[in-house]
Amino acid sequence: MSQSTLAGAPLALSWRDYYEMCKPRVVMLMLLSAAVGSFLATPTLPPLGLLLWSLLGIALVAGSAAAVNHLADAQIDARMARTQHRPVATGRVPFAKGAAFAAATGALGMVVLFAFVNPLTAWLNFASWVGYGFVYTLWLKRATPQNIVIGGLFGAAPPLFGWAAITGTVEPGALLLVLIIFAWTPPHFWPLAIARKDEYEDIAMPMLPVTHGEQYTKWHIFFYTLIMIATTLLPFAIGMSGWLYLAAAIALGLGFLYWSVVLLLDRHPRAAMETFRYSILYLMLLFVALLVDHYLLPQFVAGALPTQWGFGA
Repeated sequence: MSQSTLAGAPLALSWRDYYEMCKPRVVMLMLLSAAVGSFLATPTLPPLGLLLWSLLGIALVAGSAAAVNHLADAQIDARMARTQHRPVATGRVPFAKGAAFAAATGALGMVVLFAFVNPLTAWLNFASWVGYGFVYTLWLKRATPQNIVIGGLFGAAPPLFGWAAITGTVEPGALLLVLIIFAWTPPHFWPLAIARKDEYEDIAMPMLPVTHGEQYTKWHIFFYTLIMIATTLLPFAIGMSGWLYLAAAIALGLGFLYWSVVLLLDRHPRAAMETFRYSILYLMLLFVALLVDHYLLPQFVAGALPTQWGFGA
């Protein structure tokens, strides 16, 4: 059977296929994380032009890495219900065109970062591109059930990108943001792996529920949730954030802990997917709380908004 008929889909090619190859929802979450890093890197608003150029470059490089993932996993994607309609898996995007698209977007992103941001941010993005697109996708994903834990470092880097874009340096605050996402990744992804266990088993992918069982994975989700909650308290502990963020981190963390316990006790038929969905909302709200605590609340209390972007008086 040819690649073009892997999933029985027509070969009508459109810009939406290339857009889908970039995993836009994942990239949008990465851009939120990068933007948070940019804002937390400075006590005032970051330069608007620098912020926009950095987010554009980060989006292009991340989209390129996602496209590489589509190319490398085409045969696997075609055998899984969740991914069988992806553009490369169905053959709507031929491998050569997909590879050219990945190369072009990645190169353009690097040019943007080198020319309009700074070399450090460009090299950090390149390292993440290699890590996710090749180390994780081509080797780590298939090599060990700890693939999510180890490979999570590549997906945790966007706040560092945003911070480096503004400061041109790697600082402890940025690394702490990376640590939060790194700790969040296992309890975020493993519930999805439980929900899709049969599909991963069919393609012999060594995800933790496949190699060690669902209950073992649920316990790991519970313990990693505790680790994640403790990690999210560190910004307050070191004086990087205030009481508003602390309250949000505790409330959101208790919500995550609730779902991990529901999943562990097997009290809800859709607990795995509900935990996965909550994890996405959790990270978004946690980072919004960081922003509000760092910037909007102090400025509101002071009675003025900064004027770098034309706000305030």
